Amino acid sequence: MQPTRISITVNGKARTVNAYPDEALLWALRDRLGLTGTKFGCGVGICGACSVLINGRRRTSCTVSVSSLRARDEITTIEGLAEDGRLTKLQQAFIDNNGFACGFCTAGMIITATDLLRRRPTPSRKQIIKSMDDNICRCGCYQNIIESIEAASTRRRTAS
Repeated sequence: MQPTRISITVNGKARTVNAYPDEALLWALRDRLGLTGTKFGCGVGICGACSVLINGRRRTSCTVSVSSLRARDEITTIEGLAEDGRLTKLQQAFIDNNGFACGFCTAGMIITATDLLRRRPTPSRKQIIKSMDDNICRCGCYQNIIESIEAASTRRRTAS
């Protein structure tokens, strides 16, 4: 099987990559487009390190083949979340609340939490925990991650 040219939209820009049809989106992002914020963890979609947004919904990029995407699908990676070159409230909350240790899982955590906060701007602690259940943090920063998401949610409420 030969690589083919595949058109995808990543972080608001139309991109073309030469990829094998069954190649995971994760590898196209990292190896072909140089977007290394999306991490390889388990390769089977259970750790959340490779999470991206596809059309606004969280997906594990290691389980999505490049050929399953259409040019009109909007893929957002951690590199694409910044607003006018500034961190989002959620990203800043992770910094302010020490929501990371080694940082390996952080991008996937922030992507998953972004999806949650877009769907549920003021989630309960229980909803946060349930939503984040598919992301693994080897350093065990779960309490700080939950507090970061709660802080971002509170900032949204007070900003409204």
